Amino acid sequence: MKILVTGGCGFAGHHLVEHVLATTDHQLVVLDSLTYAGRVDRLTDIAGYDPDRVKILWHDLRAPLPDHPALDDVGAVFHLAAESHVDRSIADPVPFVTNNVAATLNLLEWARGRDLSHFVQISTDEVYGPAAEGHAHAEWEPPIPSNPYAASKASQEALAIAWWRTFDVPVVITNTMNLYGERQHPEKFVPMLVKRIARGAPVELHGRPGPEGWEPSARHWLHARNHADALVWLLGQPVARYGVDVDRPDRWHVAGEERTVVEMAETVGQILHRRPSIRWVDYHSSRPGHDHRYALDSAKIHAAGWKPPFSLDDALERTVVWMVGHPQWLR
Repeated sequence: MKILVTGGCGFAGHHLVEHVLATTDHQLVVLDSLTYAGRVDRLTDIAGYDPDRVKILWHDLRAPLPDHPALDDVGAVFHLAAESHVDRSIADPVPFVTNNVAATLNLLEWARGRDLSHFVQISTDEVYGPAAEGHAHAEWEPPIPSNPYAASKASQEALAIAWWRTFDVPVVITNTMNLYGERQHPEKFVPMLVKRIARGAPVELHGRPGPEGWEPSARHWLHARNHADALVWLLGQPVARYGVDVDRPDRWHVAGEERTVVEMAETVGQILHRRPSIRWVDYHSSRPGHDHRYALDSAKIHAAGWKPPFSLDDALERTVVWMVGHPQWLR
């Protein structure tokens, strides 16, 4: 089968390409606009990269897809292309949101009427907004986005659901959170920890002041190859179609293990054999639109038979060691 991966030169996308190459015989078409977050050398750097199996097309998805022979006979779509940095969405929300909405609209229009088995819309935990202590959001809880990035992803989901119902596009929605791994952009949390702790610089961690000191923010953390493994697994699952008894497409949560930001910093410090120097920042006053805790309930996908290949601790240690050995990806 030929698979179209949008954003395949980005962080999550290139891990999906690497996993497909390593575990299947599928052909791949990578569609990427190659902005600051997209780098072709992510693909050429991976083990097992095969240019005979991967066709890379430059395209800005704010425009309709081109009539290109590489897109003929595509059998499945993984839509990962999106601006994803929350701070950027807050600093300049209009082009950020416009980009994410237009990209999904143009891709859905291209998919309409094509013979696809799956159109997988990759989304985020942030569409649900913050999670109270002890609660993890289940599939189809109400979306309550807190910032422009989260709102743009909720908008992508809404478009995909409408095209599933109106035009029979075989949409599947996945929600995931806080991916980390090799070749991640250095502005993200884990690479930032590695850079700062390795050179003894203070690490800024977000939390909120409480009666007993700082309460650290918490997230679920998932290695990008675990995420890719779940996406490939989904290709073997049937796709719901709209009907009398089916009013919404399939939705799957792909979540990792929960850790606070201070636990993550301490673990990275242990791997690097350095004690992190922590500087606390009030997350709400410094970063409006950010939430103290996110959490997804992934019981559904585990009950259906998918299990993550790597634990958080094993994958995090491997990632930190890799980053130290490849400092060019931290610049």
